[in-house]
Amino acid sequence: MPLPRPLRAAVPFAAAAALAACASSPRMMHDHGAMPATPAGASSNTSSGANMAGLPADAAGAAARLAASPRHGEYAMIRVGDDSVRAWVVYPERATKAPVVVVVHEIFGLSAWVRAVADQLAADGFIAVAPDLLTGYAPPDAPDSVNVATIRRVDAAQVQRRIAAAGAYGTALPAARPRYGVVGFCWGGSASFQHAVFGGQTNPPGYAASVVYYGAAPAPTVLAQAKAPILGLFGGNDARVNATLPAADSTLRALGRPHTFTIYAGAGHGFLRQQAGAAGANLTATRQAWPATLAWFRRYLEG
Repeated sequence: MPLPRPLRAAVPFAAAAALAACASSPRMMHDHGAMPATPAGASSNTSSGANMAGLPADAAGAAARLAASPRHGEYAMIRVGDDSVRAWVVYPERATKAPVVVVVHEIFGLSAWVRAVADQLAADGFIAVAPDLLTGYAPPDAPDSVNVATIRRVDAAQVQRRIAAAGAYGTALPAARPRYGVVGFCWGGSASFQHAVFGGQTNPPGYAASVVYYGAAPAPTVLAQAKAPILGLFGGNDARVNATLPAADSTLRALGRPHTFTIYAGAGHGFLRQQAGAAGANLTATRQAWPATLAWFRRYLEG
């Protein structure tokens, strides 16, 4: 089946003129499952992400955001069969039980920025569980250089078991609802894509949705096993990752799997972490992607 017109414009080999023509708005590659309307966004403040109400902090503002947070956060050791994984858990302030979101880190490990993203999810009403998937591979709070080199040795199947265990831990909490979603960034975005496949293969209790930030898609033959709804959010200037999307879109569409892939023109890889980059395009993408993330999880975790 030929690709729909918006998707062709997003393929990395498309003409530069086609990309320039879309520079002012994101391109929706496919919307199967009618994602709820996205709110307009957060504050117009263009200083550090630490000061932007309603958005996660950027890398520069993460430490300040964590220091100022009124929410309860704590470390936990979560059993995974004969294994265990360390995790950062943040609780929302709400009177009713909350759905759970597992936050999957980048190649830099469980950084302050990832914990600040978890804190923002708690501010938005979710119990956030951020597993340190380098547990047993690198010491806690290891330098980025150590984590980047180490993450290549992490066992992919173990990663998925640990994500599922983090979801099970979160949904078993007294303050939790029985559903969890997964959001991941870069390396973690690919892991979130893979968790949809893992969910289709193993049916972990409570797993209900994935959100992928600029993570490469699995091969179509693998992705065909996915069943959970997938929201993908990508920077337009990220040809390496975006080259994996047309086949993923076609596969999911042919199977009738609920999914939405959005490419934000002009934004780069890692736009949520580096909100000040790409001459404002990263911040524009963040202001649209984060409300879309919340809408996706509210639809599939609270419905």
